Amino acid sequence: MDDFSPSDLKTILHSKRANLYYLQHCRVLVNGGRVEYVTDEGSKSRYWNIPIANTTSILLGTGTSITQAAMRELAKAGVLVGFCGGGGTPLFAANEVDVDVAWLTPQSEYRPTEYLQYWVRFWFDDVKRLDAARAFQQARLARIEALWTSRVMKDAGFSISTDHLHSALTHHREAIKKAPSTVDLLTLEARLTKTLFKLAVNAVDYGDFTRAKRGSGTDPANRFLDHGNYLAYGLAATATWVLGIPHGLAVLHGKTRRGGLVFDVADLVKDAVILPQAFISAMRGDEEQEFRQACIERLTRTESLDFMIDTLKEVAQELGQGQGKEPGQELGSGEA
Repeated sequence: MDDFSPSDLKTILHSKRANLYYLQHCRVLVNGGRVEYVTDEGSKSRYWNIPIANTTSILLGTGTSITQAAMRELAKAGVLVGFCGGGGTPLFAANEVDVDVAWLTPQSEYRPTEYLQYWVRFWFDDVKRLDAARAFQQARLARIEALWTSRVMKDAGFSISTDHLHSALTHHREAIKKAPSTVDLLTLEARLTKTLFKLAVNAVDYGDFTRAKRGSGTDPANRFLDHGNYLAYGLAATATWVLGIPHGLAVLHGKTRRGGLVFDVADLVKDAVILPQAFISAMRGDEEQEFRQACIERLTRTESLDFMIDTLKEVAQELGQGQGKEPGQELGSGEA
């Protein structure tokens, strides 16, 4: 077959792209005009095609390398590349520096400035930035409520106590409205997550569970949670890049995390999708690859990237234009 380049391919909207890759112990290169990753099995090498026109982002874990030619082709196709650790551990961790994922965003094309202009209009206003953080948290709660109570979750063995869930979400909705600062919002976020862990543990009869971050957990649920969060980061980085909003313009995590907007956006779906799937997969005895595939399928089926982009758009337009509906209200819940 003749060689071809990404420019020969039809463009697929990022929100409709189906693939999200997490690679370890392989080389990413260009072979015959195609971007492929190569795994070594004994004396043989196996080549696997990466359909870049239908891919949102690629996460490169431990033992990986990528060629300059491959980076060029990925940039042309608008694929974000992130460098991270393996098994849910950060790649860079030394003293005061702690980076979960180091992102390389494609610079080969101009991004639209419409939403960036909306964003910076309100971002320098402390009150409006707090309003944006509240809107993100309200959207997060709506997403959790819609997906945790769906039939798909029940069929997968995730039998949540709907009364307890609704009670917790209602309480936090009111608390978010009254939160006077981002510090208070972060505290509320941590409290709700702790409550959600307790509900998830009971939903699958997991037993004793204590959340251990930074890859320090040895039980399956902890490992899956760390691993799955990287997939949410990949979609979040793509969502912000698609709209042309820099990762540094965070509304909640900005003062403590580099590129905090990625973490803000990832939080929209982490608890709704990754958290329950981690416990479901742990109880099924899934391997990491099986869990990763289940997460990707669930993120795709629930149109999580669409939800991230739509939420960013609505918050930007509402606070940047000063009109429209209240941020965080009536944001789409996606297909369950």
